[in-house]
Amino acid sequence: MKIMIASDIHGSAEFCEAFLEAYKNEVPDKILLLGDILYHGPRNNLPNDYDTKRTMEILNDLKDEISAVRGNCDSEVDQMVLNFPLMNTYEIVEADGIKLFATHGHHYSPDNPPPFVEFDVLLNGHTHISMLADCGDYYYANPGSVSIPKGGTTHSYMICEDRMLTIKNLLTMDEIDKMYIKKK
Repeated sequence: MKIMIASDIHGSAEFCEAFLEAYKNEVPDKILLLGDILYHGPRNNLPNDYDTKRTMEILNDLKDEISAVRGNCDSEVDQMVLNFPLMNTYEIVEADGIKLFATHGHHYSPDNPPPFVEFDVLLNGHTHISMLADCGDYYYANPGSVSIPKGGTTHSYMICEDRMLTIKNLLTMDEIDKMYIKKK
């Protein structure tokens, strides 16, 4: 199974279009969005081509492929216009023998991992910084931000396939980093 993972689109139609192009190139079985889809939030600058209606249209066209979790900037109003479920705090996805705990990152993170479920990989966005790490008991993966990267990172997304997590540059689709997930 090939899963395309992204976070923090923040209503940027320009970078959502770039995500759509990467999607067409990657041809994943599923898209997993880790929150902060439409609203840019009070702590962020307005992203390029801030157009929530166009972003919504692009993503709604992919509704059958999308699973999503709620970010700290997502609201019930966003759910009213998006044609895929958005309000779950987390989702557990099993792929290729590994269990992914997908969340935005404002509730559960490496500093506060979920205590109530076993998982192999903690996936979250929120920081806008792409990262892969072995945390001992589990692996941590953050695809970074589609539209507002921080910490010197670039616009990015992640691919999960054959137990490999690969962070890619959104604009060039070049590999930035990768990590193989071993069962612990």
